[in-house]
Amino acid sequence: MIPPIASRFVAGEEPATAFEHTRQTNADDVGVILNLLGEHYHERAPADADAAAYESLIADLGKTELDGCVSVKPSQLGIDVGPDVFAENYRRVVAAGAEHDVFVWCDMEDATTTDTTLEAFTEVAAEYPWQVGLCVQANLRRTRADLEALLDVPGKLRLVKGAYDEDEEIAYTEKTAVDEAYREGLRLLFDARDRGIAVGSHDPEMIALAAELHERHGGDYEVQMLMGVREEAQRRLASEGVEVWQYAPYGDKWLSYFYRRVRERKENLAFAARAVLGV
Repeated sequence: MIPPIASRFVAGEEPATAFEHTRQTNADDVGVILNLLGEHYHERAPADADAAAYESLIADLGKTELDGCVSVKPSQLGIDVGPDVFAENYRRVVAAGAEHDVFVWCDMEDATTTDTTLEAFTEVAAEYPWQVGLCVQANLRRTRADLEALLDVPGKLRLVKGAYDEDEEIAYTEKTAVDEAYREGLRLLFDARDRGIAVGSHDPEMIALAAELHERHGGDYEVQMLMGVREEAQRRLASEGVEVWQYAPYGDKWLSYFYRRVRERKENLAFAARAVLGV
């Protein structure tokens, strides 16, 4: 059972609790992106098992009226076992999503997986247009070129700053440089696209820039944030008419995810300390 201290960031261990979280979040006009926790499998069996779990989750989600979708990780679906394993499992999940009208996002992981992930996404998007979305990380020096190559691919693009500790040769490591790369990415997307733009950020400056670009260029976009982080802002944006989605993980592999959330932001650490101390 997930303790209260971690339940701020994780929507339970079972699909039923994840669906209940989705229902409650939908009441604030915020959609939910469900992610079954699990990653970096080096054998095929657990990757196949998680792909099957996603197929089941999607089938059940498709029977509801919930405003929800799913997001998968390449290393969860077997990219560390082999590109063919990942591609096969990814296509299985997307096919289930198309069958049950459930959108499927694909997260982006460390830079060693970027090419394989891009290739799989491009192929699947051609087969299932606008049924899939891909995360792209602004901190990578290659991302401008990747975005330009993806502009005409019929899938959504979620731009994030990037959370992986990459070498300076391939990534911007200074915050100011990452922020500028993010701004450039947003400008490119809003200038070239009229749909399929996802602003994956908790940064008020980037969210404000997206609103400005939307006002200037038009088109559809959405803002995505993590469960447990700036939820008041999520609700406020939704009340103002912005399409908002909350990324909500669930599953029994919650402990390492919770510790990552606590370590990465000072306010999360303060929250955890208050919960432990009862203040």
